Amino acid sequence: MAKKQEPSFEENLQALENIVRQMEGGELSLAELMESYAAGVQLSQKCMKDLERAEKAMDIMVREEAGTLQELELKIEGE
Repeated sequence: MAKKQEPSFEENLQALENIVRQMEGGELSLAELMESYAAGVQLSQKCMKDLERAEKAMDIMVREEAGTLQELELKIEGE
């Protein structure tokens, strides 16, 4: 059986934006707000992890060596 693919950064960010929009709408009950908040925190953490992974990859991609820039192969962990 194929491994379930995790949502992309963009998909997680869109879901987080939708949650914020719903919460700002003012029509959710307290229980719904708390559930949405918890889901938003999880999505936020996933997005931050993806951004940190991409930042590390970019830091490694270009490195200065002996006064010249050396391009390295871009490899993003987890992909």
